[in-house]
Amino acid sequence: MLAWKTQLEEWTNMSTSGHAEENSGEASGRQLQRNLTNRHIQLIAIGGAIGTGLFMGSGKTIATAGPSILLVYLIIGSALFLFMRAMGELLLSDQSYGTFADIVRDFLGPTMGFVVGWTYWLCWVVTGIADVVAITGYVHFWWPDLPSWIPVIATALLLFALNAMTVKAFGETEFWFAMIKIVAIVALIVVGVIMVAIGMQDNAGTTAAVSNLWVHGGIFPTGFMGFLGGFQIAIFAFVGIELVGTTVAETANPEKTLPKAINSIPVRVVIFYICALAVIMMVTPWNQIDKSQSPFVTMFSMTGLGMAASLVNLVVLTSAASSANSGIYSTSRMLFSLSIQGDAAPFFGRLSKRHIPQNALFLSCVFLLSGAVLLAFGDSILSVFTVVTATSATLFMVVWILVVISYLVYVRKYPERHKATIFPLPGGVFSAWLFIVFIAVMTVVLSLETESLQGLLMSAAWMVIITVVGVVRRHRALDRRGRASLSA
Repeated sequence: MLAWKTQLEEWTNMSTSGHAEENSGEASGRQLQRNLTNRHIQLIAIGGAIGTGLFMGSGKTIATAGPSILLVYLIIGSALFLFMRAMGELLLSDQSYGTFADIVRDFLGPTMGFVVGWTYWLCWVVTGIADVVAITGYVHFWWPDLPSWIPVIATALLLFALNAMTVKAFGETEFWFAMIKIVAIVALIVVGVIMVAIGMQDNAGTTAAVSNLWVHGGIFPTGFMGFLGGFQIAIFAFVGIELVGTTVAETANPEKTLPKAINSIPVRVVIFYICALAVIMMVTPWNQIDKSQSPFVTMFSMTGLGMAASLVNLVVLTSAASSANSGIYSTSRMLFSLSIQGDAAPFFGRLSKRHIPQNALFLSCVFLLSGAVLLAFGDSILSVFTVVTATSATLFMVVWILVVISYLVYVRKYPERHKATIFPLPGGVFSAWLFIVFIAVMTVVLSLETESLQGLLMSAAWMVIITVVGVVRRHRALDRRGRASLSA
């Protein structure tokens, strides 16, 4: 604890110079437009909470943890709610913050701002790759012999076209993408409840019943290790929950819209995760769900409703496209912010006539094409998806924990501002430390399986490299300033 306090003091001292550099980078004519309304932000927040990990990865999490997966999602959702409240308090404490990367730069210094900015950019690039891998799997539901590179390229082109329009057009697109996900999950819950109520049987003769949650080995049928294993993909289902933190610079009236979006997280977790997966396991026992398929599709397939399965497959494909769309939006804004701060080439800080960082957008879409390479050399779509999602989840956890550490510095440095906040983190410092412990436990859990361990090691390698690059850049900048002051 003493070591942490010492480090916090060092970061506190570094923060003043970091904030000054941040403000000096902004120039007129390079402003994003505040065209996202409350309606857009609420649905973007919901879309961020309903990720590809829920639709594509929940089959494997159910197979790994059984009905205890419901407790897994509840624990992760509760922890990330604390993170979102900490981020929300920080974002609203200073209107100059455009993204949470600005927060980290202010409180932990320019080097950590550089690290978190590029790490978050990579987070969404990797997540976008996972999404196009998932999209390929959904397309193969209809056309199993279609070459994998075709849906990958088609998705990248579509996402570039959607994001090259105005930010309001992006908001509208994401609004309807999220609406489709909401309607689909609510419909699934309603249909599932009806199936349970009438005791419907599937083709294998299994009767839909609430008791399916515990009669097939209990709530923890795979033991404690199976319960822990459920966290590995389940946590990926929540990546993107922080997406509203990158929309602040383009949001009208963030003081009202941001708290509403964040405070609705517990309700979304209960409805979209707990209720949906509980209904799925009531209709189809956990040990009969094919982990290589989306349980949202197989639930209808196993009851003989073939057309409904195709419709649900279209919905989950749309969901993956929505997640990738949000990711491309986020990466382009983060790369734009990095350019404004001098942490990326000026080329990426240019806006189109529609106030879109089009050069940053193009680079992010190009990286999505690597999904075709991974699919070509991977054992299966699910194995590729698992490795990529583990990498993504680990990188997101790094970003989340740096934001929470920034919160601890903020409370220490600005106690008056913290006391006067209109949107405080419940539990304050205690909740922040509780979240840090949660992330530490998740890191251990991710190391327990081979595929997630690969992602963890790749993430660790990235963090070493990007931190070294950030430190070298910082020292070179200080050396240049020192030489300039001597010559002056």
